[in-house]
Amino acid sequence: METQASDALRRFELENEVTACDGDAIYHYDRVAQNKLREQKPWTKDPTYFKHVKVSALALLKMAMHARSGGQLEVMGILQGKVEDRTFIVMDAFALPVEGTETRVTALDEGYEYMVGYQTTCEASGRVEPVIGWYHSHPGYGCWLSGIDVSTQLIHQQHEDPYLAIVVDPVRTMAAGKVEIGAFRTYPPSYKPADVAASEYQTIPLDKIEDFGVHANQYYPLDISFFKSSLDAHLLSLLWNKYW
Repeated sequence: METQASDALRRFELENEVTACDGDAIYHYDRVAQNKLREQKPWTKDPTYFKHVKVSALALLKMAMHARSGGQLEVMGILQGKVEDRTFIVMDAFALPVEGTETRVTALDEGYEYMVGYQTTCEASGRVEPVIGWYHSHPGYGCWLSGIDVSTQLIHQQHEDPYLAIVVDPVRTMAAGKVEIGAFRTYPPSYKPADVAASEYQTIPLDKIEDFGVHANQYYPLDISFFKSSLDAHLLSLLWNKYW
C-alpha cells in the first residue's frame, strides 16, 4: 500500500509538472524587501504587471483535497506567500469554513474571523508570510471567474493588493488526473483591454456560458507552475497518504 501511494505521488508530481527547487531559498521571506515592494506598488501602474504564479506542491495538494471534499458545493480558502519579479509565490493554502452552491461562494463573517485568527496564530508561531489571495472551487464547470468572483477579486485588489484569485475544478481533476486549476487577476474598472480571444482549452457548460461571456474581459489569466523543495517533501508525503 505504501509503495502504491508513493508511486501515485510521483505520478501526481509528473502529471502536474512539479519541479524540484535548488535549495529552499524560495521559502525565504525578506520582510524589508517585501515591504519596500508594497510601498512602491508597481502593479498600480501596469494592469497586467503580474504574469506568473508559482504554487508549492503542498499548497496545490491542499487545495485539491479541499475542493474534492466539497463535492458539488463550492469551497473557499486563502493563499499565503510573497510576490517578486512580477510573480506570486504561493507557499501555503488553508481552508475557510465557507461553502456555497454554483458561483455563489461568498466570504461570510465567520470565514473572515477565522482568517484573522489564523493569521494571528501564524505570526505568533513565527510564520510571517501574509495572505496574498484566495481560492475556491468550480465543481465540474471549469476554471474562470463568475460575475461574483470578479466583484470579490476587484474589492480585494482595491483594498489588499497584491491579491490573487485561484480556481480549482475537482470534478475535472479527478477525470484527468492532473489538477484543473487557473490563476487570475482583475483589470481596474477604468481599464479596457484589447479584444481577447476566447480560451482554446475552456469548455463551459451551457448554463454558465452567459456569466462567463459577460465578464470574460474583466480579468486575465496568469501562467501557473508548481514547485517543491526539501522543506516540504516530508509534509507532502504525509499529506499525500491522507489524500491517497
